[in-house]
Amino acid sequence: MRPTINLDDDLLERARALTGTKETDALVRQALETLIRVASGKRLIALGGTMPDAEVLPSNMS
Repeated sequence: MRPTINLDDDLLERARALTGTKETDALVRQALETLIRVASGKRLIALGGTMPDAEVLPSNMS
């Protein structure tokens, strides 16, 4: 898929400086993967304590 997107040049340069990644498509991929991880983590945290039927594993099975 080849979407056309407008990217802020300053954000791109900051991302390149922080990651060392020069290719724009790789930067966008990394950004999307990070966004997915962060959003998934937030959803998981929001579920905290809401699964009363969940089984508790013995401590030696971690």
